Order: sequence, then C-alpha cells, then structure tokens
Amino acid sequence: MKRIELSTTREFNPLGMKAIVLHDSEHFKILNFNLKANALFPIHSHDLDGQLSILVIEGEGFFLADNEATLPARTGDMLISDIREPHGVRATTDMRIVVTIAPPI
Repeated sequence: MKRIELSTTREFNPLGMKAIVLHDSEHFKILNFNLKANALFPIHSHDLDGQLSILVIEGEGFFLADNEATLPARTGDMLISDIREPHGVRATTDMRIVVTIAPPI
C-alpha cells in the first residue's frame, strides 16, 4: 500500500507547468501537473490503446478535446477518455490536476 500526500506536491513553475510523477508501475501511471493561471497543457494524443483520467484537485480552467471543443474544468471535475483521443487542459486560475494513465506510457 502507498499513501501520497498531494499537499506536498503543490509546487508551481512560474513559466507555466510543473510535472510530478506520483506513481509508475506496469499497470498504471499517476502524474500531478500544476499549471499557473493561463498555462496550457497542450492538446495531444498517444498512439496506443488504453484510457486516462484527468482530475482537477484545485483551480479552474477547461478540458480540451480538440482545437474547438472545450468543457469547463473545476475542482472536483474529472475527464475520462481513451488515450488515442486528443486531450489537454487550459488553466484560467492556478490549477492542479492528477492524471492517471492505464496502461502506463
């Protein structure tokens, strides 16, 4: 069993985004991304099968599905998608997200 204190990973990069690996195994990977207000986690996709979740643990912004589609993203909101689907995040305030990827990439 492993306990992770997310309060200890509240670090921001003044240039935009800070990435922290929380867990990495053969089954799944969990990352914490901390984005400064107005930062972009660029839209991208991966050429493999699997799914991912993006959970907003602090702040507000938008989940990005492609260049035109956006969904509001607030503390407590979660996006779930196939890894092959384009996905990204734009922060409107300082924002923290936890991304789970299965299988890990």
